[in-house]
Amino acid sequence: MKNSIGNNVILTVFGESHGPAVGVVLDGLAPGIEVSDADIAAFLSVRRPSDSTATARREPDRFQILSGVFQGYTTGAPICIVIPNADVRSQDYEELRGIARPSHADYTAQVKYGGFQDWRGGGHFSGRVTAGIVAAGAIACKALARRGISVGSHILSCGSAMDADALELAPNGMQECVSALSGMDFPLLCPERKDDFMNVIGQAAADGDSVGGTVQTIITGLPAGLGEPWFDSVEGSISKAVFALGGVKGIEFGKGFGFARGTGSQLNDPFILENGKVRTATNNNGGINGGITNGMPVIFNTAVKPTPSITKSQKTVNFADMEPCTVSVKGRHDAAIVRRIPIVITSMAAITVCDMLVTSGSFTQGDRMSAW
Repeated sequence: MKNSIGNNVILTVFGESHGPAVGVVLDGLAPGIEVSDADIAAFLSVRRPSDSTATARREPDRFQILSGVFQGYTTGAPICIVIPNADVRSQDYEELRGIARPSHADYTAQVKYGGFQDWRGGGHFSGRVTAGIVAAGAIACKALARRGISVGSHILSCGSAMDADALELAPNGMQECVSALSGMDFPLLCPERKDDFMNVIGQAAADGDSVGGTVQTIITGLPAGLGEPWFDSVEGSISKAVFALGGVKGIEFGKGFGFARGTGSQLNDPFILENGKVRTATNNNGGINGGITNGMPVIFNTAVKPTPSITKSQKTVNFADMEPCTVSVKGRHDAAIVRRIPIVITSMAAITVCDMLVTSGSFTQGDRMSAW
């Protein structure tokens, strides 16, 4: 089972949905980075469900840092964060044991692990495991902030509801966009459109169904020249990290699939000089050329599937007795994963950027010691 990602800054996740705890080990961060319990708590608070359309499972997320932090700063040793599971109801899953819930990992886990997997609440495949990723993301974002790099995500679409597209905004306004998203429990560039999104999600919940959407992530302050041209491209590194999240089914950078519907003259990004620096007049490529950052904001969209746990009756198979059956998933579930996943994508992107910077040598000894 592969549970780690990264070359020099390495993230390892552990725990199961209904086990004693979930958590992470974050190894490879330089010493001297400020770690604030308040920052971690704020990140976890954004991930936590907070409205009637979200899961009724309300974990307090009282985390504990076991190692790697001393007197408020990273020591350079591995950082281990544990988050206890306090609000579990494993009995909700007893009648589902052996049943392949549509679009869940029940069947594939059974095949791969031969029945030894923890099946309660999705076990190690559960979105609950992302709580540790978010805790680590808070630290990674603090490390990036020392370099003037910011990462933020917003809900771009959910069903028929749409937020503003950052690609349509002026590049010099991107930093303000990312700052405005910080701490939002329902992150939108246009907060006045929240009711449109809530209506879509609420209707799906009322129908015993769920709805998907897209999340847009903006990374500002990255230097030009970061990344590799082939197998460690910026797109490839971020995609590998983001695709680790179970609800993610697609990703595009800049205009993404829109390139297939346009022409070069429409979608090329002309280079210009701005205040003595090379920039592009547009950012259709999402800040990346040839797998390498060009100094513009890196922008990517993530497709998030509808929550597979729905109360509507669905056909499936009981693989324990090899019989067809129907299933209606009861329990506590979100009507839209897209509502809570933006902070998780932000965290994965931030951790990946930290790894790319260290791997490229962009974190120097001076950077390491600047916090002192």
